[in-house]
Amino acid sequence: MAPQDQTRKTITEQAGPGDISSRLLAWYDAHHRDLPWRVTPGALARGTMPDPYRVWLSEVMLQQTTVEAVKAYFRTFVEKWPTVDALAAASAEDVMKAWAGLGYYSRARNLKACADLVARQCGRFPDTETGLRELPGIGAYTAAAIAAIAFDRPAAVVDGNVERVVSRLYSIETPLSEAKPEIRALVEKLVPRARPGDFAQAMMDLGATICTPKRPRCMLCPVREDCSAILLGEPECFPVRLPKDDKPLRRGAAFVAERGDGAILLRKRPDKGLLGGMTEVPTTAWTARIDGATTDAAAPFPAEWRRAGRIGHVFTHFALELEVFHAHIKGDAPGGHFWSLAHEISGEALPTVMKKVIEAAIPGATKKPSPSGAKRPHD
Repeated sequence: MAPQDQTRKTITEQAGPGDISSRLLAWYDAHHRDLPWRVTPGALARGTMPDPYRVWLSEVMLQQTTVEAVKAYFRTFVEKWPTVDALAAASAEDVMKAWAGLGYYSRARNLKACADLVARQCGRFPDTETGLRELPGIGAYTAAAIAAIAFDRPAAVVDGNVERVVSRLYSIETPLSEAKPEIRALVEKLVPRARPGDFAQAMMDLGATICTPKRPRCMLCPVREDCSAILLGEPECFPVRLPKDDKPLRRGAAFVAERGDGAILLRKRPDKGLLGGMTEVPTTAWTARIDGATTDAAAPFPAEWRRAGRIGHVFTHFALELEVFHAHIKGDAPGGHFWSLAHEISGEALPTVMKKVIEAAIPGATKKPSPSGAKRPHD
């Protein structure tokens, strides 16, 4: 019998899914992360139901984003729009502005569409995975997370942290891209009938704080005695990943036009596609597949452009380099564009890449105004 197979057999004999789940829940009770969208462990048993709106909002925000990045955005959203009905009543433009900088902007568009639909359905979220999957922007993971955490359903919640924990727990040698069905089946066996929401969050916390991608803190792990990767002495070898292809590099140019009073010329991107519905300065026609022109000769209107630098930004499937040009211009905004005053720039729905562009041309322009109302210097 191969060493890995013998280890799997030993684990099976030592601990059943219930033993692993109970130890993990006991650890979670003592060591859970304090997050603004959570209720305390065991709240359901005490009759306190998590707010499905807050659970949904946090799960959508956390997709492809770190917990630390989400905290401030979550607080802003619940202060502005404390209920799903309030969010539905907000304008799409205001939602996009509040989301600016969080990335993956299709999530914000789906967030608004989902709020609108739930509000029309008496303001209540469906309480099953199947019902939740019918809402805009809610896939298999998010539906399972909301069902488990908000409605106490025994759903298998599998995110990147959970995949790593289970891959190590059972030393899964199949590459992660192919092992997802196997991992889900194992998680389904581990989910307890009681406290499935706390179990889901315990698995996430274990992956985020103990069973980390590099240098896992195995001595502090509540299920270390049952982890076959530890017994094999190579936890960092799991999950197994195939080599990544290098991301293509795309190039283009961006043009920061500034008016005498410090206003900056902006335009809105199409609602669909990359950065859909967000605000930008004029750029050349780069996409994820093609380069755009990189010189000031490609500017959308004539001006005395000067080169202000180069910025880089990494998207999911490609990297981007933009040559940044800056000019002072006068007059009305060209068709399809608008002027944003200096004190309004920080509140525009600017994605991070556009903030980088503007900062390269006008340092400090995208920062929030100081309480004293001091104006930024012009060059």
